[in-house]
Amino acid sequence: MNLPVPPDERRARATLSRTVEPGDEHAGRWLHRYGPTGFLDRLLRTAAASPPAPGGSADDDPFPGTGQKRVASWRLRAAAADPDRDLATIEDLGGRFLIPGDTEWPRQLDDLGDARPVGLWVRGPADLRTWALRSVALVGARACTPYGAHTASDLATGLARKGWVVVSGAAYGIDGAAHRGALAAGGATVAVLACGVDSPYPRGHDQLIRRISEQGLVVGELPPDTHPTPSRFILRNRVIAALTRGTVVIEAQHRSGSLVTARAAARLGRHTMGVPGPVTSTLSAGVHELLRGDATLVTDADEIVELIGDMGQLAPTRRGPVLPRDLLAPATAHVLEAVPAHGPTPTTVIARRAGTGPDDTLAKLYELHSLGFVQRHGDGWELTRPGTSASNARRGGT
Repeated sequence: MNLPVPPDERRARATLSRTVEPGDEHAGRWLHRYGPTGFLDRLLRTAAASPPAPGGSADDDPFPGTGQKRVASWRLRAAAADPDRDLATIEDLGGRFLIPGDTEWPRQLDDLGDARPVGLWVRGPADLRTWALRSVALVGARACTPYGAHTASDLATGLARKGWVVVSGAAYGIDGAAHRGALAAGGATVAVLACGVDSPYPRGHDQLIRRISEQGLVVGELPPDTHPTPSRFILRNRVIAALTRGTVVIEAQHRSGSLVTARAAARLGRHTMGVPGPVTSTLSAGVHELLRGDATLVTDADEIVELIGDMGQLAPTRRGPVLPRDLLAPATAHVLEAVPAHGPTPTTVIARRAGTGPDDTLAKLYELHSLGFVQRHGDGWELTRPGTSASNARRGGT
């Protein structure tokens, strides 16, 4: 049972979420060593101190091994932070600020080590930890094709109907289609943003993100009123990868950020999956590259669940249509194959072609006659006339 997190630790982490960039492993190392309040106190206590002189002892440097410019940036941001205002803002939005130690904190994020989020700003009625336990990421190109958008929506709908939570980044293209597919099925979806959860981005998805915050969850590492940057989008992807059981990439070019998510998932020991596209499409080139490696090819929700779900949740066996000849016993089908395509043939010739005895061959021919596959003509046997259903069955439907 988790003990309540001390208020000063929550305030310290709220300050640090505005102080350090997401995924900063230097900060993560000191946070792990000193704890949130200790790290922040050490940072602010030395804010007015001069930088260590060249050749000085390690004791002169509060953060040995971390560049002075980085530390100076931390100090400026920490001094300007107002954690009480940020915490009040998220509370006014009906949200909360989650930190390690909270009951709702998804423990799989701890797999990120020093790159683990300082905390998560969350909007929405659901429990993030519970939802993350049965979640899968659907990511892909922003400028996707109609095929990609349809596939993302279809996969999300199928997963939602099976009780899985769809996680994505709320971007245009594949992300938006995945969120909409889950919502359309009355399912659960989580949007992980690269900005403050009170500042929906992209602006064109304002209504979509608002709907997700009402029916699902909107999550971000950055405090309220924080804007996105290209690097923050890339770093956001590690959270999507760590939060979920697996990542599915639907359309991605060779340099797509979606591939960053998939590779992060692979490093974390999560499943990586890809949906194939036309070999002539540059938007599928990145996915095909993944599939040539360790990623698994998937085409529908059943195949995804078979990979990431519980033991025994197998996708249905897929095969072509069952033809009448498929129902024949092997020995009978073997005799049928020995009947020439043209002209009546004596039983002895058919027996020789089939490698069976004449009596046994004759018995099988009468069986095939009763089923409509062959007909008798004088002393010989021939296939039923072209155009009949039995003749088509004999030829495998061609």
